[in-house]
Amino acid sequence: MKLNELSPAAGSTPSKKRVGRGPGSGKGKTAGRGIKGQKSRSGVALNGYEGGQMPLYMRLPKRGFNKPNRKSWAVVNLGILQKFIDNGKIDAGAPITEDVLVASGLVRRKLDGVRVLAKGEFSAKVDLQVSGASKSAVEAVEKAGGSLAVTSAKSAE
Repeated sequence: MKLNELSPAAGSTPSKKRVGRGPGSGKGKTAGRGIKGQKSRSGVALNGYEGGQMPLYMRLPKRGFNKPNRKSWAVVNLGILQKFIDNGKIDAGAPITEDVLVASGLVRRKLDGVRVLAKGEFSAKVDLQVSGASKSAVEAVEKAGGSLAVTSAKSAE
């Protein structure tokens, strides 16, 4: 079989309906849009429009608040960290800092700091130095015989 002999399975790609091509086509003149009105015109945007009635999204109360300067953490789960150590991408003997995590590819970028969470199994004896960690993550690392130090002014919130 050659590239020029490839074709989709029969009946899997129906041809596009061509509208507005004369009365014989069955979709001529108004092209299935009916007569007059906003929906018969081009450039229609009816999402959420309720015919002049106050739309539902405006009638419902607004709740909550998004803090504009909130911290955005790069999250690392202990299970993934263990996998990287097992695969030899991270050296467990040396201290593991945020820069080491970025260099290994476990974290793409540090953002406002790296935060370690306790999801997954962890058994490596490591010295972790990150800017945030959950209590259960600290306990899991210490249980495995390692240490987890929360560094810098950007402590875990």
